[in-house]
Amino acid sequence: MSLMTGEEYIESIRKRKMQVYLFGKKVEDPVDDPILRPSLNSVRMTYDLAQMPEYEDLMTAVSPYTGRRVNRFTHIHQSAGDLVKKVKMQRLLGQKTAACFQRCVGMDAFNAVFSTTYETDRKYATHYHENFKQFMIYCQDNDLTVDGAMTDPKGDRSKAPHEQADPDLFLRVVERRPDGIVVRGAKAHQTGALNSHEIIIMPTISMGPDDKDYAVSFAVPMDTPGIFMIIGRQSCDTRKREGSELDVGNAEFGGVEALTIFDDVFVPNERIFLNGETEFAGMMVERFAGYHRQSYGGCKVGVGDVLIGAAAVAADYNGAARASHIKDKLIEMTHLNETLYCCGIACSAEGHPTDSGNYIIDLLLANVCKQNVTRFPYEIARLAEDIAGGLMVTAPSEADLRDEKLGAYVEKYLKGVSGVSTENRLRILRLIENLTLGTAAVGYRTESLHGAGSPQAQRIMIARQGNLQHKKELAKAIAHIKE
Repeated sequence: MSLMTGEEYIESIRKRKMQVYLFGKKVEDPVDDPILRPSLNSVRMTYDLAQMPEYEDLMTAVSPYTGRRVNRFTHIHQSAGDLVKKVKMQRLLGQKTAACFQRCVGMDAFNAVFSTTYETDRKYATHYHENFKQFMIYCQDNDLTVDGAMTDPKGDRSKAPHEQADPDLFLRVVERRPDGIVVRGAKAHQTGALNSHEIIIMPTISMGPDDKDYAVSFAVPMDTPGIFMIIGRQSCDTRKREGSELDVGNAEFGGVEALTIFDDVFVPNERIFLNGETEFAGMMVERFAGYHRQSYGGCKVGVGDVLIGAAAVAADYNGAARASHIKDKLIEMTHLNETLYCCGIACSAEGHPTDSGNYIIDLLLANVCKQNVTRFPYEIARLAEDIAGGLMVTAPSEADLRDEKLGAYVEKYLKGVSGVSTENRLRILRLIENLTLGTAAVGYRTESLHGAGSPQAQRIMIARQGNLQHKKELAKAIAHIKE
């Protein structure tokens, strides 16, 4: 099969019979629901751009396993160059959508599971790597979107999975059969699950021998019996149901998150990638986290480009663009954004092959990248709000602007510089609101903090990877210290 077009992707999701719930009710048509559709449009962009010749090198790659051209989101990294192109692709998509385009988690899961299954097989003579390769080729050949699911609800964070009062707070195997396993549990914060054909499950933490039932990785279609999704709330989400394009800020693109439930779901043997080999759970977690922390040096930078541009336009429309402090704030925003990009490129350029042959990023630099992402987008957002001014959050609605009586007053009193309509001024302010406080703030702000692990998780990895002993030896050598 050739690469799908965006429209073909939309129709392929429409054919899936997923179980989706929103505001306490089952959503009968998730594809066309006004709250959910913008997130689907964001994924569609990954298909649309792959059809354009000018983006072919970034958006696609030739699979070494089939010799066919595939979407880069289903590709196994073959070089440091592939890792760099991944980050550049993510920045491009962030620029095009100003939202989460949702396929990064699946791509990062692909590469983490690929190398981990290879090493698991080498020790235990299992067949997980071949299982995964066949699944990967199936996804490549059918141009599928795959969600990667790692985060469990976790319950009491002070206790291991097997110690929880409720054993289902980490997804687990509840039955092992000759033909497969049955699993129960949930995965939280699942951005993109709603718009995916398949889902890859991974453990969420390192595990000991007593957690054998929780050391599980597998893939199943999203409409497998027993799987259903409860869509999370977002700030300003119901504006999408009001019929106002202006008030939404970004009417076409967005993202949604789901609590994804696995209520005794059967997984056939050929779809299992880990099943009780606890010592490899930590490897899979660490490698996935590294890849995903690299990802944030691309996607958040692309969204940041849009936010910086919006702040600059707001300054133009407010008549403040020439003020020295405005120029300085835009410079600072650009400096912070490009620093994030530098980190994403650096950890990619320093990538190296795993034993399985695919390439992994430099883990220290990937964690430095994500540590910066936990901070810089917040400062970029603060500066954007500073430049925009209070009207960003106090402006009347589009209904007021269109009202026969009120519209004239809104036009008159909310006018900025001459030559720019009041409507356009309000549009750019609503976009800034969307990115810093509205529905897109989930992906740009809070996900920047907690996605791919909390800030402390990166600090632990930085301490582990930082090789402090080597630095001590360098200092002692320069100081001529002999012990």
